[in-house]
Amino acid sequence: MLRYSLCFALLLFASQAFSQEVDEATRAKDARRVKALLRLENVDLDTLPEAKASLVRHLETIQGTDEYLELIRRFKLKAAVPQLVKLAIDKGEETLGVEAAKTLLDFAASDAIDNELAGKDSARAAKLIAAIGLAADPRANDLLEATVQNEERAMPIRSAAAAAIGLNKPGKEKLLKIVEAGKLPKELNFVAANLLLNDPALKDRASKFLTLPATADSKPLPPVAELVKRTGDVAAGKQLFNTTGTCVKCHKVRGEGKEVGPDLSEIGSKLSKDAFYVSILDPSAGISHNYETYTFLLADGTVLNGIMVSQTDAEFQVKTAEAIVRKIPRDEVEEFKKSHISLMPADLQKLLTAQNLVDVVEYLTTLKKQ
Repeated sequence: MLRYSLCFALLLFASQAFSQEVDEATRAKDARRVKALLRLENVDLDTLPEAKASLVRHLETIQGTDEYLELIRRFKLKAAVPQLVKLAIDKGEETLGVEAAKTLLDFAASDAIDNELAGKDSARAAKLIAAIGLAADPRANDLLEATVQNEERAMPIRSAAAAAIGLNKPGKEKLLKIVEAGKLPKELNFVAANLLLNDPALKDRASKFLTLPATADSKPLPPVAELVKRTGDVAAGKQLFNTTGTCVKCHKVRGEGKEVGPDLSEIGSKLSKDAFYVSILDPSAGISHNYETYTFLLADGTVLNGIMVSQTDAEFQVKTAEAIVRKIPRDEVEEFKKSHISLMPADLQKLLTAQNLVDVVEYLTTLKKQ
């Protein structure tokens, strides 16, 4: 990633220094030069320094557009890899972001991708993996398989990789072989089951190792792909959210409830139905930033789990699943570490039938910005 960044910095240096002073006439001239370049075959930009400078300036004015991506592809500007990574993360649920991810594969930018996965921001890394998965390109399967089995990666990243590899047929085969070899972490069983048990060609093999969780009526939960096709009752979903589902014990909606997890007042504007089901059924797959769980081992042998509220040289403040903030003196803490397991229970479906769950999700989709 550093190599790409330095190259692109050098490439853009002149235009960035001058960018605020470029007048409309220069912009129009740059656009004409770019159009002329597009009419040429096998262009070597290093032999056309003025045209290259025009291209770079033009790219600066159209970042984050289809044309921007088209020009990077057309002229094989591998120095733009860091910008492609950012585009895949920021626009990963849109066609532009998925195409940026596919361009990373075209450029064989596995080192840049891996550098992002090794970073401290697991949420960004998971978004990048998701964009790569939506490209459904088997060229990414080796990287995704390695990520699934890499114990140094955070569980949300590994979960995203398992989901991504299952979006193309060869990838599903790889995922199933991991399962059959007994090498899939148990935390990823739901992701794998949801993908493999929904594939008629692989269902029999996968069912020997995987099952979807049972619901309140002891019936196996249908795959998410089936659940999203169902329509729920909003009023019933709201009642379940506030009672049987116990959601209100950890989440606020328009001022009501407890604030352990994220406020859900506008969650319907942020998540798709698929994402709702995954968030409920496999909460550790995508823990929201600032809601990561920490595990504390205290001097008296007590183990405490909670969300970090604050920490100073003197104490930690930790919010428990009961929405109680505990103050823990540092000298009472033997060890603490971030956990890859969400504080949200992973078996809430046991309290609900499949239709109950559909009703709750239907209600959540209505919670939008007012």
